[in-house]
Amino acid sequence: MSMNILLGKTIEAVASAGELIVEANKKPRNIKYKGKIDLVTDTDLAVELALKERLAKVLPGSTFLAEETASDAELGDNTWIIDPVDGTTNFAHGLPMVATSVGLWQDGRMKLGVVNLPLMGEMFAAAKGEGATMNGKPISVSAIGELEKALLATGFPYAIGDHLEMLMKQLRRVLKASQGVRRPGAAALDLAYVACGRYDGFYESALNPWDTAAGWLLVEEAGGKVSQYDDNTDYAFGAPSIMATNGLIHSALGKLVNV
Repeated sequence: MSMNILLGKTIEAVASAGELIVEANKKPRNIKYKGKIDLVTDTDLAVELALKERLAKVLPGSTFLAEETASDAELGDNTWIIDPVDGTTNFAHGLPMVATSVGLWQDGRMKLGVVNLPLMGEMFAAAKGEGATMNGKPISVSAIGELEKALLATGFPYAIGDHLEMLMKQLRRVLKASQGVRRPGAAALDLAYVACGRYDGFYESALNPWDTAAGWLLVEEAGGKVSQYDDNTDYAFGAPSIMATNGLIHSALGKLVNV
């Protein structure tokens, strides 16, 4: 199966799972706690199981690294990396900034990625070497080259008490140097927004592979750059930080957040 055909089938699977989120958004939430502020809903589980069932048919023999049901799985030769509802806290409070992220890890790298924003009607997709799209149309990162003109995004880890001092130091520096900072609460959305040029850069620490897998590829295929806060250190799953930009402001942003 060609990568473009595989991407098309993946988009169909993610779109179908997105309908579950749209329908669930009309109903009361059944919320449970995985941690002090880390939520999970019945919708997270339903979407993840639906994706696993359908993607197993798309690529027989593939494995899964998925937030709710396979978070400890290893990466194999063909591994789907799934975050069924990125932004569960948003979803629980009725906010539309909710994403489903699906990426395919193959031959030691990300080969395709899909980020769906089902409550906002936007589907982002990319295949290695084929560029990135939003709702089927090509996208690219922004052309902003000055940090003072850049709109940036960030996120905060669940264990916020362990990171608060660093977060506040970064935020003071970035707010002073940039046009502004946004915090929607869904890393997959943030990375997709960098890919389509809405944000000029994004940075966050303590993320998991399912938070970044699809968005990582989206940004690179849209012409951007992804690294750790040290802009000379490549990003990899398990890294303590991620920074994604249009490439033009990468070094300058790295100097601010690498504290």
